[in-house]
Amino acid sequence: MADDPFQRRFAHDASLLPHMADLANDRVLIALIGEADYRGASFLDQRLLTDRIGREWMAWDALPGFGAAAPRPDYIFHIGHVGSTLVSRLLAEAGDVLPLREPMLLRTLAQVAERIDRPESVWSPDLYRTRLAQVGGWLGRGFGPGQRAMVKASSVITAIADDLTGPGSRALFLYVPLARYIETILAGEASMAETLAQAPARIARLSTMVPDFPFQLWQLPPVTRVAMSWLCEMATAARTLPAADPRYLWIDFEAMLADPATSLSVQAAHFGVAPGAAAIETALAGPIMRQYSKAPEHGYSPDLRRELQAQAAADHALAIAAAIGWVEALAARDKSLGDLPIHGR
Repeated sequence: MADDPFQRRFAHDASLLPHMADLANDRVLIALIGEADYRGASFLDQRLLTDRIGREWMAWDALPGFGAAAPRPDYIFHIGHVGSTLVSRLLAEAGDVLPLREPMLLRTLAQVAERIDRPESVWSPDLYRTRLAQVGGWLGRGFGPGQRAMVKASSVITAIADDLTGPGSRALFLYVPLARYIETILAGEASMAETLAQAPARIARLSTMVPDFPFQLWQLPPVTRVAMSWLCEMATAARTLPAADPRYLWIDFEAMLADPATSLSVQAAHFGVAPGAAAIETALAGPIMRQYSKAPEHGYSPDLRRELQAQAAADHALAIAAAIGWVEALAARDKSLGDLPIHGR
């Protein structure tokens, strides 16, 4: 690395983002973005690649690994549509945190991990472990001394959360009780469509965690598929981010909205970020709490969220009750699911 100017720069320059992978050709797309791009982006996915963003494909093996001593990012995991982008924006506003929201390379790692023991796996288990550590080092870089990189993963990444979080990593896991989750999904046409599209993969994952899983997706009505999605992600987190481990902080997002200053202080302390009460108050008083975090040009607020949830609860009361009953019955059948906060904690 010492003799290669690019590798020297890559080791310390967070503006060189390993954006996405081409598994078939074993290469990585490097995008050139600034700190403001990181802070502004709701998603580090294909939407990032506008004409002004320079980029170049490079062979994966041409990119360095930084070793065990390299900084690793902290993580925000979640079940989807539970305020993870909002929390990422608030922590980045209140402290010296570099936010990386849903980097595409993590999806690649999750896809590889899902197939690692199958004949079609493109990587060996050893190569997966090597590149997992490599990607962690890449995503752990900041723009200045002391700046913490914090990855807000997509919900499906929770399946490999235990692979990503090493001894020095800290992680937050965001969730809501089952009824609030169902109401939130039903309140948005796009969130409902996304949840139903992910249902086949989620029921496949859930079936691997529940012995003698007795259901087929086609048997479940749409609202029950939403409940199944909650159950899948919560059961996954119970295995990969056990709440008893001090590295992992579980936060009920609905409870956070009831007292955001206290909750944000607890989260910052968990990550070792010390913004102070004034910085937290400033972040909460700013525009972030009045915007839709994934599309800040649109207004949104905790009050509007509650109004939409209440309307969904009234419109779909019978289907929601049936879906909750389905989860309760499955949890009663499998003791490993019985500790999940179906009705909150």
